[in-house]
Amino acid sequence: LIVRFANIESSSTRIRETARLTGTTAEFARSKDELEVRLADGPPDLLIVDLTIQGWDYAAIFAALERQEVRAPILAFTTHVLAKSTQPYHGRCDRVVTKETFTQELPQILKSGVSTRERAGVSDDIS
Repeated sequence: LIVRFANIESSSTRIRETARLTGTTAEFARSKDELEVRLADGPPDLLIVDLTIQGWDYAAIFAALERQEVRAPILAFTTHVLAKSTQPYHGRCDRVVTKETFTQELPQILKSGVSTRERAGVSDDIS
């Protein structure tokens, strides 16, 4: 499983270690341009987007993702506090969860990706 992370800042060390333990290749992109370069190598099995970083141009990031010929499933995480402000991007993702849920489920997410149920647009804990 190859997983690419967009905009991940604070928890990249933990994610890298969890990826190593689960046998997952984790790649990080910290800008739209870096993400586009990585996507040019081919789509990952899963793309994870951190919606908690203020000041990022998420509209541009999602537009870049939507231009891809083959689109990877997208899991995004946010917080309950930011859920309303990040709502415009939820529909552009296959699954959106809180940061807490993401942290708890990280090993399973890295092993299995996003399930069929989740890809149907069911978000577990963001309303």
